[in-house]
Amino acid sequence: MPADSDTRELDIVIFGATGFTGELTAAYLAQHAPVGLRWALAGRNQAKLEQVRARLAERDASLADLPLLHADSSDDASLRAVAEATTVVITTVGPYLLHGEALVAACAAAGTDYVDLTGEPEFVDRMYLAYHDQAVESGARIVHAAGFDSIPHDLGAWFTVQELGSSAPITLRGVVRAGGMASGGTFHSAMTAMSRPRQMREAMVERRKKEGRPTGRKSRAVSGKPHRDRLLGLWLLPLPTIDPFVVARSGAALASYGPDFRYSHYAGLKTLRYTVGGSVVVGGLALSAQIPPLRNFLKTRIKQGDGPSIQRRKKSWFTVDFVGESAGRTVHTRVSGGDPGYDETAKMLAESALSLAFDDNPQTSGQVTTAQAMAENLVTRLQKAGISFEVL
Repeated sequence: MPADSDTRELDIVIFGATGFTGELTAAYLAQHAPVGLRWALAGRNQAKLEQVRARLAERDASLADLPLLHADSSDDASLRAVAEATTVVITTVGPYLLHGEALVAACAAAGTDYVDLTGEPEFVDRMYLAYHDQAVESGARIVHAAGFDSIPHDLGAWFTVQELGSSAPITLRGVVRAGGMASGGTFHSAMTAMSRPRQMREAMVERRKKEGRPTGRKSRAVSGKPHRDRLLGLWLLPLPTIDPFVVARSGAALASYGPDFRYSHYAGLKTLRYTVGGSVVVGGLALSAQIPPLRNFLKTRIKQGDGPSIQRRKKSWFTVDFVGESAGRTVHTRVSGGDPGYDETAKMLAESALSLAFDDNPQTSGQVTTAQAMAENLVTRLQKAGISFEVL
């Protein structure tokens, strides 16, 4: 297992702290960190790191001496030094397919726990192929998708399965609704992913061959069709995101998901008109991603590292409804919170890192999901932090 935190200089390092989401994560950690937490900010620009530290120190003067570490995604030596100095690394530097691999490699080699907020399926699959075995050997826990992609969906599915408490086959659907602005990093990552359908499929197939299937059990992400959900009173539009794959991997890893677990993932919309419009928008973005000049133009319209004002974020919200069915019984649960793309994502990242660093979690290593690595402890942390998990 990862080396005890007492043998490392630091407990947590935030890499990418000068970006919008990175600074929000640092601000959350500054406000909610346990007494005595040893943490640091890392990035490639010393002056910007000092500016972030100064803003944190305006809230808490004790942070004026917060350590600052040089780290650059193109400098392997700097990433190794960061990984070897800490117990957990949080990274907000994306798109991860372009900038993320070297840090995963450094953490897998050093036995350092790693969390990111990627929603890029190809990146996650390629990191599994390249570094899962090494992370198992070193004891590192590599936890991808620890923001809005995919914590509400992964932990919400886990929460629902526990409520069902069934040993029979389980069918589960998750339905997400949100009011808020998608982050620039999420948009850039999505456009990069949609521009590489062939490579994404190849990585997925290679991973399936290497990973295999659970013995005597099944766990699958099942593509649904647009339809009206009478229980929820919503039109459902299948979402082509990383979330159903993460949920299915948790189902494969955890016996509590039963002998045959199936999960479908949707956006929930109030009217048929919005459902049709949403389909057109998603299809248009997917088509635009295949045309380099158009893809690059769209990327210039939504910049990375920027985000909405605090006033706009306060008005943002999300809900994810889950309907689980097993052995003739139906359970309806909901995960809900505030601004999904920024404030709640920063909260999820920070609490994930704190859980990895300090909680008595199941003994896991390698590339693992949030449900696999720390489900019960992380749900408890997020509930205390204001994210609701409830049975309806």
